[in-house]
Amino acid sequence: MTERERMDKGLIYNPSEKGIMKEQLLVVHKLKRYNKISPANFPLMVLRGKKLFGSIGKNSVVIPPFHANWGGKHVFIGDYFYANFNLTIVDDGNVYIGNNVMFGPNVTIATANHPINAELRAKSYQYNRDVKIGNNVWIGACAVIVPGVTIGDNSVIGAGSVVTKDIPANVVAVGNPARILREIGERDREYYYKNELIDWENLK
Repeated sequence: MTERERMDKGLIYNPSEKGIMKEQLLVVHKLKRYNKISPANFPLMVLRGKKLFGSIGKNSVVIPPFHANWGGKHVFIGDYFYANFNLTIVDDGNVYIGNNVMFGPNVTIATANHPINAELRAKSYQYNRDVKIGNNVWIGACAVIVPGVTIGDNSVIGAGSVVTKDIPANVVAVGNPARILREIGERDREYYYKNELIDWENLK
């Protein structure tokens, strides 16, 4: 079994193998070009994003700079996604992002991990676990999502949180490690911030 095959199967593998490094270098060049785009040039970001990511839906954009050690090749994005600047995705494994998802600035998603055993780490071995983010999710600024995590539909991850375990749908989760603060409910249809009412009649 090749190192690339071991990588694809989620086994411990050596990411420094020549074939893997050669493949990775090609996608990193595309990322460098993407990061030269002006943050105001949405049409060009959308156009180049289609060549950068594994897949990306309509009206989805990632504001440069964007950092990914596989250049976004293993990132699969739905429709109407928005990521603010300095998104970092360690995309050795796959990242699946649903529709209508928003990321604040400086969000980090990691799919790669290393064995606890120091002898294996010294030889650069690692393994990957996919990350899955549902529809209508909002991830606050500077949040970190570790390998293997799933976040359910409609949930909100508070700024600065470190998500180490799965988060179900329809909740607000905060902290390090992130814990469920509360469920999203009817009050959230009335108030957008503390006791400030949503003026639905004036919203398009």
